[in-house]
Amino acid sequence: MKQEAMKQETMQAKNMEQDPSYLASETIGRLMGRYAVPCIISLLVGALYNIVDQIFIANADYLGSYGNAANTVVFPLTVIALALAVMIGDGCCTFTSLSLGRGSADDARRSIGGSVSLTLLVGICLTAAYLLFAKQIITLFGGTINAETFRCAKEYFFWITLGIPFYLFGQSMNPIIRADGSPRFAMTATLAGAAANIILDPVFIFLLRWGMAGAAIATVIGQILTAALSLWYLLHIRSVTLSKGDFRPDAAIIGRTLTLGICSFLSQISLVAAMAAINNMIRKYGALDAVFGQQQYAQIPMAVVGIVMKFFQIVISIVVGMAAGCIPIVGFNMGAGYRERVKELFVKLLTAEACVGAAAFMIVELFPGALIQIFGAANESIYYSQFAVKAFRIYLCMTVFACVNKAAFIFLQAMGRAAASTMLSMVREIVFGVGFALTLPLFFGLDGVLYSMPVSDVLTALLSAVVIAATYRQLSQYPTPAAA
Repeated sequence: MKQEAMKQETMQAKNMEQDPSYLASETIGRLMGRYAVPCIISLLVGALYNIVDQIFIANADYLGSYGNAANTVVFPLTVIALALAVMIGDGCCTFTSLSLGRGSADDARRSIGGSVSLTLLVGICLTAAYLLFAKQIITLFGGTINAETFRCAKEYFFWITLGIPFYLFGQSMNPIIRADGSPRFAMTATLAGAAANIILDPVFIFLLRWGMAGAAIATVIGQILTAALSLWYLLHIRSVTLSKGDFRPDAAIIGRTLTLGICSFLSQISLVAAMAAINNMIRKYGALDAVFGQQQYAQIPMAVVGIVMKFFQIVISIVVGMAAGCIPIVGFNMGAGYRERVKELFVKLLTAEACVGAAAFMIVELFPGALIQIFGAANESIYYSQFAVKAFRIYLCMTVFACVNKAAFIFLQAMGRAAASTMLSMVREIVFGVGFALTLPLFFGLDGVLYSMPVSDVLTALLSAVVIAATYRQLSQYPTPAAA
C-alpha cells in the first residue's frame, strides 16, 4: 500500500511538471518546496566551485594566503560571466513563464532558442576579451599587491578563462531548465559539475602539485560536465518544441527577455564594481597599515575579505535560490491574473529570507574563529586570524537586511517590474556599495572597507521597505478568485 501511494505521488508530480497550469492550483508552500529547494541547491553548488578551490588552496602549504589572494583577484571575472549568464537565463525564465501563463507558446519557444544562440556568442566574445587584456584586468582587481600574488593570479586566470564559455552556457541554461518544469534536473546538472570539481581539486593540488593551474583545471572540468548535461536537456525540452528557426534571435523577443533579466545582470555586475573598489582600497590602505604594510603580510587583507565574500556568497545563494526558484510561479500566476496567490508567495518568501539572514548572522558573530580555521588559519600568522574574525563580524553584521533586499529585487523582476527592481539593485551596488567602499576608508582606514557593506545594506533596506509596502498594496487592490 505504501509503495503504491508513493508511486501515485511520483506520477502526480510528473504530470504536474508536464502541465504548467498546476502553478495556478497547487498550494504555495508545496510549489516553493518543489521549485525553490532544487534552485537553492543548484546555486549553492555553483558557489561551492569557488569556495572549494579556496579551501584547498588555503590548506596547500605552497600556496596559502598568496593563492587565496589570487583567487580573490580572479573571482570578479567569474562574476562577470555569471552576470551575463543570469541576464539571459533569468530573463528567458521570466519571459517564458509569463508567456506560458498567457498561453503564448510561440513567444516562449523563440525566447528559449534565441537565448541559447546569444549565450554561445557572448561566451566566445568574453573569453577572447579576457585573453587579450589579461594583465590589465588582473591589475584592475588588485593583483599587483605583491609579486607572488600576481604570479598566482595570472596562472589561475588563464585556465579559468578557457572555461568561461562552458560556465556561461551551464549557468544560463539552468533557469531555462527550471522554467521548463524540471528544477531537479537543473540541480542535478550543477551537482555533477561540483562533484567533479571537489574530487579533482585535491588530486591536482596536493597529489600532482599543479598549484593554481590545478585548482582552475578542476573547476573547468566540472563546468564542462554541467554544460554537457544542460545541452542534453535542451535537446529534450518539454514545454515547447524547438525548431532550427527558433535559434535565430528575434530582436523584439530578445530585447524583452534581456529587459526582464537586467536586474539579475546588474545585481551581479555591480558586485564586480564593488569588488574592484574594495580590492583597490584594500591594496591602498593596507599598505598604510603598520602590519599589512609589510610585504610578507600584504596579501592577508585581500585573502581574508575574499573568504568573507565567499561565505556571504553561500548565504546569498540560498536567498537567491529561494527567490529565483519562485520566478516561474510568480510569472505564471501574474500572467494568469491570480494576484492573491502572488501576494501570499511574496509574504512567505520575505519571511523565509529574513530567517536565513538571521541564521547567517548568528554564525558569523558567534563562530568566526571556527570559520577561518577551515581556510588554513593554522598555516598563517596570528594577524591572519585576528583580521578575519573582525572582518566576519563587521562586514556581515547586517546580513538580515541584505537577504531581504535581494529577495525583494528578484521578486519584483519576476512580476515583470524590471524598472523598480533595476533601480533598487543599482542604488544598492553602485551608489552605496561602490560609493561607501571608496569614501569610508578615507575616515576609518582599512576598517572603512569592512563598514561599507553593513552601511549599504541598512540604507537599501529603508528604500526596499517603501517598495515592498507599495507592492503589497498593489497586489491587495486586485483580489481574484482562488485558482481552479
